[in-house]
Amino acid sequence: MAIIAVLLFVYRSFKLLTLGMLPVVSGALAGVVAVSLAYGTVFGITVGFGSALIGEAVDYSIYYFVQSGRSGVEVWRERFWPTIRLGVMTSVFGFGALLFSGFPGLSQLGLYALSGVLTAALVTRFILPRLSGTAPKMRDLTPLGRALEKTIHALHGLRWPVAALALAAAALLFAQRDGLWNPELSALSPVSKADQAIDMALRADIGAPDSRYLVVINAADQEAALLAAEKVGQQLDRLVASNQIGGYDSPARFLPSTSSQNARRASLPAVDELRQRLDAALLDSPLAANKLTPFLNEIANARQAPNLLRENLNGTSLALAVDSLLLPQAKGWSVLLPLRPGAKDIDAAAVRSALAGSDALFIDMKLEFNKLYNDYLHEAMLLSLAGLLAIVGLLAVTLRSPRRLAAVLLPLVLAVLIVIAGLHLLGERLHLLHLVGMLLIVAVGSNYALFFDRAEGQHQLDPETLASMLVANLTTAIGFGTLALSNVPVLHAVGVTVGPGAILALLFSAIFVSRETRS
Repeated sequence: MAIIAVLLFVYRSFKLLTLGMLPVVSGALAGVVAVSLAYGTVFGITVGFGSALIGEAVDYSIYYFVQSGRSGVEVWRERFWPTIRLGVMTSVFGFGALLFSGFPGLSQLGLYALSGVLTAALVTRFILPRLSGTAPKMRDLTPLGRALEKTIHALHGLRWPVAALALAAAALLFAQRDGLWNPELSALSPVSKADQAIDMALRADIGAPDSRYLVVINAADQEAALLAAEKVGQQLDRLVASNQIGGYDSPARFLPSTSSQNARRASLPAVDELRQRLDAALLDSPLAANKLTPFLNEIANARQAPNLLRENLNGTSLALAVDSLLLPQAKGWSVLLPLRPGAKDIDAAAVRSALAGSDALFIDMKLEFNKLYNDYLHEAMLLSLAGLLAIVGLLAVTLRSPRRLAAVLLPLVLAVLIVIAGLHLLGERLHLLHLVGMLLIVAVGSNYALFFDRAEGQHQLDPETLASMLVANLTTAIGFGTLALSNVPVLHAVGVTVGPGAILALLFSAIFVSRETRS
């Protein structure tokens, strides 16, 4: 809604506003369709992330309407579209690298961003001119552009302070490199830290099992699995007695093995023997022996009763408990024994020692998930680096000048360095979505740097281009910046990275533009 308000203020036309949102809607639909076709389902976080891409997709229509307002469509296609196209290709190269990630959420984000941005650009190039006419009519933003020209002249004096700030940021990040990244999978949880703490407190109060620690047993059939669970349970009982664990859950507690049921049934005395014991026990007791006849009948029935089977639990709450702990597999059965911590946390070494010699496997789920997440994180870093190298190669081939290449990349690198250093100083630990945010800074900021590069080639900055970049930057900052207010940590990470990063990318592009271009 804030973006729409800005565009309505700029365009002063509902028609242009509606047409300007067409690339956004088209890109979002294309992203959802592409992800659903490739993966069969679309994660909610992918859709949430995609909504933020409105801030980038709407840039293309802004460039088109503002830049073609005075010169016309044909001139825009000749002068400006090649620059926009190159910016789109940098986004495609950057996000395309994420498609090779083994982490499904990250590969979905890459495909969504790639297909959404590409579709938005194509709609701007081929559809908007036909719908809006050869010369879109909108308010003249030349005065705004002229004011920005004067501002750029004043910004030139900030070159050395910005360079010094970037060097300080790089030094900070290098010195704190071991503590930059959050190694825990919980960093991607949509649940806030406060809610996680409440959940843990509630689990402790009701004595619920800690899903972190599990003992896993594999067996050939259900009977063997229950027998193994009973055997391991005897070892865990000793840990409970010594207060090394608070307790555990086992399916054998609700569905004993056939061997255990037979042994328990055999331990019941015969009715005649039990009657003799009762007569002896009831001597000099006010309780008459015939009052216990129903008890004798129950024992007799129990001695003849069939074994309890899983099917007998249907319709009871015990069925859910058994089915959650006793799992059929493609080959055999698995038993899960969740452990409950006692007064202190569970000592993994003590549990492993107690289970030594058995076929039971003790698993620290938090540790294993964190290892898996760190593998994904390192993979994502390598893929992002590959994407960055692909972008550099694309720009090098297109610009054909080391100096121009450095001029385009410098504002983007400085923006990423300063934003990440700022987040670190504010106590944020980086995770996968911050990495995606860095790619977005490069993708969005490359448009600004390339426009300044194009203007440098012509030794002039036209006011329309400057005005279009400012409006596009504002919508991008709104689109991503509002996510910084989200209570969902992963969306907050994207917003707090890309929002200020996009602003700095434009600011630094203006600061480091050559003197000849500004004159």
